[in-house]
This record gives sequence, C-alpha cells and structure tokens, in this order.
Amino acid sequence: MPYRELDDEQARQLINAEQVFDAYRAARSTLQSRFAGSMAWKTVDGRSYLYRFKDGVWKSLGPRSEETEAIHQRFVDGRSHAKMRSTSLAQRLNRIAAVSRAQRLGRMPVIAARILRALSDARLTEPVVATVGTNALFAYERMAGVQIDEAVLETADFDLLYDARASLKLIVPEVAASGVVGLLRKVDHSFEVMGKRGFRAANRDGYIVDLITPAPKDPIRPSEARQIGRDPDDLVAVEIFGLAWLVNSPKVRVTVLDLRGYPAEMTVPDPRAFALHKAWLSGRPDRNPEKRRRDGAQARLIAELVARYLPHLAFDDPTLGALPKALRDQAATLTSADTGRETNDALEPDW
Repeated sequence: MPYRELDDEQARQLINAEQVFDAYRAARSTLQSRFAGSMAWKTVDGRSYLYRFKDGVWKSLGPRSEETEAIHQRFVDGRSHAKMRSTSLAQRLNRIAAVSRAQRLGRMPVIAARILRALSDARLTEPVVATVGTNALFAYERMAGVQIDEAVLETADFDLLYDARASLKLIVPEVAASGVVGLLRKVDHSFEVMGKRGFRAANRDGYIVDLITPAPKDPIRPSEARQIGRDPDDLVAVEIFGLAWLVNSPKVRVTVLDLRGYPAEMTVPDPRAFALHKAWLSGRPDRNPEKRRRDGAQARLIAELVARYLPHLAFDDPTLGALPKALRDQAATLTSADTGRETNDALEPDW
C-alpha cells in the first residue's frame, strides 16, 4: 500500500502546528491591516495635527485634541501589542517546527512551501489560483491523516491553476504590478521566465513553476493572453483542455508542513475532482505513456483515500456537477478492493 497512517502522537502534533499557524496568521493580519504605516503629529501654521501614513499617503485625522490624542495612543499601544503577539507566535512556530522535524512530519519541499506562503501573503490563493498536479497530494494526505510514499510525491515542478474569472482587485498592489514572476523572485531571485511570454519559470536549481488555465470553450475564437501582473514579462498562463472541470469544482484549504516543519496553507481542488480528472488524463491516447501511468496511479490512490478515510465525500455529490457524468460514473472502478491497514511490526527502530 503506497501510504501509511499517522499515529496519535503525530496527529496531535499536526493539529497543534495548524492551530498555532492560524493564530500567527491572524496576528500578522491584524498588524498589517489595522496597524500598517505610521501615525505622527505635525505642526501646520503653528497648530499640531495628527497624521496617518498609509499606502504612501499622509492623511490628516484632525487637530490635537483629547480625541486625536486617544486615537494616537490606541494606535501605538495596539501596534505594540500586535507586534509582541506576532513575535511570540513566531517563536512558538520555531519550536513546533523542531518537534515536527523530529517526528518526520515535514513533507513538502521547502521552496514549494515558500511559494505557497508568498501566494497567500499576496492574496493570490483562492479564488485566483489553486495548486494542482502532484503537489496537491500533500493536501490530500493531510486530509486523510496518512503519509504517501515519497516515490509517489516526487516532482520538480509546481502547477498553479489560474482562474481568469476571478477579480484581481484585492491582490497586493506590488504583485499586481510585477505579477507571478516578481513574487517568485522574492522567494528565489534566480527565477526566470522560460521563453518570451512563457507560462513557465525556472530557478537555477531547475525547479519549475507553471501557470496554467482552462482552454476556452470555442477553440477557434482567439483568446486574450491571461496573466496576473501588468508587467509584460510576467508569466502568461497556458490554456489546457479539461482544466475547466477543476476550476469549477469545489476547493479545499489545507495546512501542510514543509521539510523543515513549517506550515503553509494550500488551496486545492476537491480530492474527488482531482481523482476523476487524473483518471480522465490516464485514458488520453495523446498523453505521454509514463504520465498516463502516473495519472492512473494517482487517481486510484486518491480515490482510495477518499473511500477509506473521507467517506463523507461521496462521488455522487451534486457539488461535482462541473464534471461530466460519464467521468463521475467511473469512480467505482478507481477504488481498490484491499482496505487492510498497513502496520509496522519491526522490533527495532529505523536506526
């Protein structure tokens, strides 16, 4: 069986890491939203005024008075408290990461997790982009409470599914200008776009990030270049037939741990949609034979994890209506008859 179940101690550690990570992100969000910029007194024509600096603009909050002095004091005290809370939770995450490493709970490559955290900070995760491909397995194994064999998880690329229908108004202004490549270079400055107006970026170690999007319904009608940033050198999403099923399927957000034990949140398609889409890919005659075999293996694996550990997720659920009925009807053929639990009966540790 290409996976093993987590023990109770590992499960508790993962839950603890998720809870502290959620608290840390909430504290950072408060610091970055409510207490962004600065507040200061300025003298204008001999009179003192309270000014707030935010998003590159100074704005007057009024002349000095009991009210404005109270506003200034609340800002100073609130920002100090938010900073202390963020620092405390960051230190706790460091301690938790060490324990997670000792328990071998870290799974995702470090660079992939850093990309996910950068996407989240830029507010590019759902509904703008989702993680698909082999990296999505890290989310599905976490949902099922198992660890999939490393050989199944091996990949040197990261597929980002771009939903061009989503509004880009809320993403960080800097990212709106520089796009995905600018964000990737914050993670690793060696990322470069492969080819002119390409959909793929690679760093000096050969780690690849692809930006993909569904092909239009009408293949004859020319479509506009789909990119997230305004930079003309940003990634332009490549259109791929069949991705509309994943874009229109439900999404789930899952916290995973990287190899150093640090959490990252990822948005992925519903595991049932992933399994059915992979099953469809495995039957395409125009696909590379090695990829078809890998697609089929991943489809059966995720379908089995759903059947065994996530029985509340039924394949006949109406929420999967974006997928063709003929594809949904194949679900029964994906699950394995073997539902035995893998155990470790070794008398000695893994010295």
